[in-house]
Amino acid sequence: MTAGRRTVTTDVPARLDRLPWARFHWVVIIALGITWVLDGLEVTLAGSLAGALRESPSLHFSAAEVGLTSSAYVAGAVTGALFFGWLTDRLGRKRLFSVTLLLYLLAAAGTAFTWNLTGYALMRFLTGAGIGGEFSAINSAIQELIPPRFRGRTDLTVNGSYWLGAALGGAASLVLLDPRFISPDHGWRLAYFLGAAIGVPILLLRRFVPESPRWLMLHGQEGQAEAVVQQIETRVTEAGHALPPISGARLRLRADRTFTPFADVFRTLLQRYPRRTVLCLALMIAQAFFYNAIFFTYAMLLTDFYGVNPDLVGLYVLPFALGNVFGPLLLGPLFDTVGRKPMIAFTYGASAALLLLSGLLFRADVLTATTQTVAWSATFFFASAAASAASLTVAENFPLEVRALAIALFYAFGTGIGGIMAPTLFGLLIQSGSRDRVLLGYLLACALMAGAAVLTLWLGERNECRSLEDVAAPLSSVDA
Repeated sequence: MTAGRRTVTTDVPARLDRLPWARFHWVVIIALGITWVLDGLEVTLAGSLAGALRESPSLHFSAAEVGLTSSAYVAGAVTGALFFGWLTDRLGRKRLFSVTLLLYLLAAAGTAFTWNLTGYALMRFLTGAGIGGEFSAINSAIQELIPPRFRGRTDLTVNGSYWLGAALGGAASLVLLDPRFISPDHGWRLAYFLGAAIGVPILLLRRFVPESPRWLMLHGQEGQAEAVVQQIETRVTEAGHALPPISGARLRLRADRTFTPFADVFRTLLQRYPRRTVLCLALMIAQAFFYNAIFFTYAMLLTDFYGVNPDLVGLYVLPFALGNVFGPLLLGPLFDTVGRKPMIAFTYGASAALLLLSGLLFRADVLTATTQTVAWSATFFFASAAASAASLTVAENFPLEVRALAIALFYAFGTGIGGIMAPTLFGLLIQSGSRDRVLLGYLLACALMAGAAVLTLWLGERNECRSLEDVAAPLSSVDA
């Protein structure tokens, strides 16, 4: 890498892209991917604990209040994503890891000490802010450190690890909500400590994840970028892997950028890549509404329509979570081989069709709690891959300078429009006791997913196995 007064010629991206899969990449996805495990744990606990919160002597929430607190969590995630996403592009990926994770840990533990609706909703908001803040920094770092031929399957698998947390939350609720072991007003409090406890060792593991060399090279720190790449290459060769020849082109960049003005961000989204912006927004809104509508009210539907005891909801969460885990795991490689465009359209379309079928069966009152869970597990086998693909599409389609903030903006708009509204809406629909009204909510979710599938066939691009700089040239590129 050689630097001039205002420009730098670098092969950092090409060197990162040529790396074989090694132990270093496992460290990255484990240390950073734990965020999705924690998010899945939090959302599942909130869903599984819905019955316990309604029966808690100190809280005694209504179904609508449970939906409201779920919306507070999502609102916090949106706020955290925007604020910390803005900081991530300015201060770097690595600096935000500890701050956002620490916020999550404190707020998750603080939830256990709440005694009324206001306190509980506030702690859920702050917990969501920590998770939302992690979303931008971590998605950016994973994209920038993983070689392109593994990027699709890695991103889907990491985002799908959300459901490992969901399975853990479902299993934990079976013990923590069982009145034979723990009193009803203490079990849900201990449940929230579980999430905080899991996050503590991750603070230590993240010390081994470096700052993104791509971010360093744009901010006048080419020497540090070179040093980080050399350290990664050394770790890979010491693990017994040979380094292939460098095949990517060298980049000429203006490397004196300290931050990207908001005007440049919106110019990039609305003028330079308007088609990608429309597609990403549609994908994020559809999957956010689809997921939050079903899962935040999962426990309430089981208890209100199928008579499932609140302390047994975890039994029904486990198979549902497994379907969500195996979807990205098994379908993920196809996003790198068959391709992004056909697989995104297929998973969104399949999700819509299966939810429509299960919704009609629910309306006809022919399902049991078990068959309803089976139907949802099959639906979300595809929906989980679709939701992960939405995050992948946003993260790889925009230039390095605006990547974290773009992720935050699409997450905020998608989750704000589709995610915050869905839990409250479905909480009210379920509270009505009308299967017809619940079906209307399902039909809306189906329409959004089907529309996103059609839009993908029109606007989607073939980004599989391409360098990030090939998909979207940096704004700082001298040659762009």
